[in-house]
Amino acid sequence: MLDVRLIEEKKDEVIQNLKMRKFDTSVIDKIIDLNSERKKLISIVEDTRSEINSKSKEIGLKIKSGENADDEKAAVSKLKASIEEQEKNLGEVDKKISDILLGIPNLIEEDTPIGDDEESNLEIKKFGDIPSFSFKIKDHATLGEELGMLDFETAAKLTGARFVVYKGMLARLERAVANYMINFHCERGYEEIIPPYIVQASTLYGTGQLPKFGEDLFKIEGRDWYLIPTAEVPVTNLLRETILKEESFQKKYVSFTPCFRSEAGSYGKDTRGLIRMHQFSKVEMVQITDAESSLKAHEEMLESGCMILEELKLPYRAVRLCTGDIGFGARKTYDLEVWLPSQEKYREISSISNCWDFQARRAKIRYKKDKKNYFAHTLNGSGLAVGRTVVAILENYQQADGSIVVPEKLVDYMGGIEVIKPS
Repeated sequence: MLDVRLIEEKKDEVIQNLKMRKFDTSVIDKIIDLNSERKKLISIVEDTRSEINSKSKEIGLKIKSGENADDEKAAVSKLKASIEEQEKNLGEVDKKISDILLGIPNLIEEDTPIGDDEESNLEIKKFGDIPSFSFKIKDHATLGEELGMLDFETAAKLTGARFVVYKGMLARLERAVANYMINFHCERGYEEIIPPYIVQASTLYGTGQLPKFGEDLFKIEGRDWYLIPTAEVPVTNLLRETILKEESFQKKYVSFTPCFRSEAGSYGKDTRGLIRMHQFSKVEMVQITDAESSLKAHEEMLESGCMILEELKLPYRAVRLCTGDIGFGARKTYDLEVWLPSQEKYREISSISNCWDFQARRAKIRYKKDKKNYFAHTLNGSGLAVGRTVVAILENYQQADGSIVVPEKLVDYMGGIEVIKPS
């Protein structure tokens, strides 16, 4: 959520920034007009309260001296009735302002690459050689099915499309990948969190999934509950409505959870395999910092994602997202994209975003510094998407006989198994 004062004080800059996202900035003038009305109403309410206090003192003095105070009491009753109406009007204006602010995306860094879509993202790093194969390669879905360890047909009977049953060694591989990633981050100072997988609407408002992205969520009928789309939601909200002390305001969390997304609007995209599922697993990094530390924290999170892919020896590239591809709540985002041989292109495996104080204003996460309270900066990023990592391993480590070599870094997590063979 943007600061109304910032909008008022730097209106032209805010408008120009939001235009880079192709956002309809006509609401900015409406925000300013409503806030002007709000200030007037606050002044009226304060004047009325002051008058009530003054009249109440008069009543006290008259009663003390034995005088009749009926006129003053009547005046106070009338003032109290009027302030109820004034406060109601103020509440309505506050809600209008809040409703508009909740629909305005975050500002983006001025050096963000300009572009309409992912084609304009800026490559900043590339690692690994594109693998060459002496045999006809298969995609991960075919490999998994022929191994007898990815069962999309049974999952469709159980639930529907975009679900899968992992079996045998691929179930173990998914668990191995997650355990390796969790340990990697914990060894670097992250605190492991296992949060609820169901959250209230207010929690989703805090991180920006609501109200704008409600159609992407799974809501539990009859309850104010939603399945989490990412661990970012509950983990960031651990500190909702909290003021952190100066010596402890930098937090680093890591969480491995299932994630649930309706994939609204993705009809016809990645319908085969594990790339775009309704349920998938992800290891999520979350950092909550002071304003001065967030840029450094962002680079550290990017480095962690890169190191995991390098330790797994998976070819990848890192890109800086452009104005047309950056997310609603992000101010600056890096994506990590892993090479998929069957598609002959890089596909996203992690998105690492610095949201500045955008989420913290919504969730009221603050820290105290020099005896003043400031809104924190929040950062989040996949470290990494577990299912997509399995996809990349299957495709990049496939052998001519359909077996899969286990990356060296995962052998111990697989109980010493070095090759996954057909069952």
